Parts: sequence; C-alpha cells; structure tokens
Amino acid sequence: MSLRVAVLSVHTCPLAALGGKQTGGMNVYVRELGRELGRMDVAVDVFTRSQDPSIPRVVPLGPGARVVHLRAGPEAPMERERVFEHLDEFVDRVDGWRLTHGVEYDLVHAHYWLSGVAGLELGRRFGVPVMQMFHTLARLKNGATRRPEVEPPLRVAEETRLAQDVDRIVAASEVERAQLVNEYGAPFSRIAVVPCGVDTDLFRPGRPVDARRELGLPGGPILLYVGRIAPIKGLETLLEAVARLRSRGRGVRLLVVGGDADEAVDGHEAYVRGLTCRLHLCDAVSFLGPQPQADLRAYYVAADVTVMPSYYESFGMVALEAMACGSPVIASRVGGLATTVRNGVTGFLVPEGDVAALADRIDAVLADPARRARLGAEGVRWSAQHRWPCIARAVCREYAALQPRARRHVAFARCH
Repeated sequence: MSLRVAVLSVHTCPLAALGGKQTGGMNVYVRELGRELGRMDVAVDVFTRSQDPSIPRVVPLGPGARVVHLRAGPEAPMERERVFEHLDEFVDRVDGWRLTHGVEYDLVHAHYWLSGVAGLELGRRFGVPVMQMFHTLARLKNGATRRPEVEPPLRVAEETRLAQDVDRIVAASEVERAQLVNEYGAPFSRIAVVPCGVDTDLFRPGRPVDARRELGLPGGPILLYVGRIAPIKGLETLLEAVARLRSRGRGVRLLVVGGDADEAVDGHEAYVRGLTCRLHLCDAVSFLGPQPQADLRAYYVAADVTVMPSYYESFGMVALEAMACGSPVIASRVGGLATTVRNGVTGFLVPEGDVAALADRIDAVLADPARRARLGAEGVRWSAQHRWPCIARAVCREYAALQPRARRHVAFARCH
C-alpha cells in the first residue's frame, strides 16, 4: 500500500495565480512537491481552505496527488490573521474527509504557521507524526521590515510552540536552521535542511533576442523583478537604483512582474507606483501584474539581470528560476538568498537597502557581457542540482525518519 500524506496549505491554494498578495513561492513549492511525490507513488492529498464555491472540491495535481478544497469560514479571500479563527472548523473538515472517504494518513506535512497549528491537532487525532515547513518566520520578518508589515504576536507565539512540538522541521537553508534554533529555541536535531526546487523542464535557457521578440520588448538593458509588491520585498530600493543608473546615462528598463489589483488602488503597490512617477521613471518601469508561471520563462530569458532587493527571504525561489533560465541574479545578502545565490559565481549579493551598492553592481554586470554570460552558465549548472525530483527524494528521506514505510519510496525515487 502506498504511503499516504496529508499536506496542509490552509491559507492559500497551490493552484492559485502567482504574484498576488498571498501567493508566491510557497504555492509553487506545495504544488510541485505534491506532483513529484505522486510520481514517486506517494499518495498526496493537499488540503486548503476554499475561497471560491465555484471551484471543484477536488482537483487533480497529477498521478497520485490532488488538491482538496474544504469550507472553513466564508468561501472568499480573507486576511491570514482571520484564517486563524476558522482553524478548528478546518481541522474538523479534514477529519471528516478522512472518515467519509475511509482514508488513513501516515503523516501530516504542514506548510506555514497556520497549517502547523491545524497540523498538530490533526496529527494528534490521526496518531501520526507532523512535519512542518514555515516558509517565512515572523520574528525575522518583523526584524527586517522597513515599513508597517508587522506580524502579530499570535503568530510569533504559535511559531514558537510549533518549533518545540512538531516531530520534524524542514528548513530551506542552513541560515534558516540557525534562525530557528537561535530565535525560536527549536531543537537542532529535529531540523533538516532541504532547499527549494525548480522545474528545469519549464525554466531553461534560451535566446534573449527571441524572448524579447515574443514579449514585444525593445532593445537596451532590461532588469526584471518578480514577486509580491510588499514592503519587505524592497522594490523601492530597486526603483531608486534604476533612477541612479538612468541619471548616469544607463538607459535601463525595469519589468515588474507581480502585484495585486486591490493593492494597486489603495495599498503598498499604489505607493510604489507613486514613487515610480516621483522618480521620473514612468516611461522606464512597466508594471505587468501577475503572470502565469508558464509565461515567466520568457521574462527571465529576456532580462539582462534579475534583481531581488528583499529585506528578508527564507530561500528565494525566484532566484533559482532565474538562474535556471541563464539570468544572472543580483540580490540582497539576507536569509536564504545568501546561499541560494553563489556570490560572484551565479550572481552577486549586496547589502539590503543599499541603493548605491545595488546600482553599482547592476552597472558593472551590464557593462560586462562576457561576465553576464559566465554567470548565466553557472546559474544553469547550479539550478540543475535543485530539480524537483532531487528535492522530493530529500523530503521523502525525512518522511522515512518519521515513518519507516516511506523508505521504499526513497529507494524508488530517481534524481537524474
């Protein structure tokens, strides 16, 4: 009988469009890991809170894997803090699904703190171990925030409890493992380091001239930003760096992929758009909104440099996607980015919030096509080590540490 895993992604569906207020790398992680585990003959049910009653209750992810939408509170988007109020109902719905369908799970794999809270209770009810991946940590976000985006004390308290009580924690980098030990008192021996993955079939190198033609982009140097438009992402630093570069006569253009329609009217994106105009960059910056992941490759290939000016990142999946496409990455030296980007090899790291350092590094990379090519080629090689089959096999090894029946799936997995 197959190993059966209950995966929890309570506050956001892995099938949701990326780049919005509550969607990003975690959605990709849950979706792609679920698909790959299914290919390894692990039965995966991803449980998420329904935000739209018109969406089918059960959506296949691939062979052996599916997403199950469960009602818990209003079937509409809501702030993460409000989701906490409906966790008891969510737990009851998952347990009800198990009983109604006669399913027994071997372990619970929770993503984000809200899922962890639900996961601990479900693990108790099911009598199975719980594995937790936080994706981001409240204490680190609060310490890095430059504008109001403070995580509530409730989240800090629950993350602290989870760090002590879950059976296994997966950290995306050695940096995150150290943060969990130092900031949350998590037992070092219970933390495994498994990096995020990348789909190298989708994200692969190409000819920039072809990608620019496909996207209708003009000639000249192009910078790319991909991600949520939130204070912690540091997009203002990049905009100021672009203004500085243009004042030097470097005619760069910036493509911003991501954002949320509501935020563009009354939120941080509205502030960023206003800053763009105040910096006289309206003709140099294009806000493209969220894009389907299948379309992202063309943007990465078209860009001379992908820039991640974040104040905090637990890993930085965008950096990995960019490198897989041969795009050099210039990123802040924060969190997981410090290990995801190999400084001087696949890109460069600069101090977060340092406009001058960011502008100077972008300028130097743009001025040296041969170096850009070397960085891009090394990025492709580095990203190949993070293919999803490799990551799924590593996760399955951690499953086996909690549930012996997972061992045969580790042997079944192939990481080419």
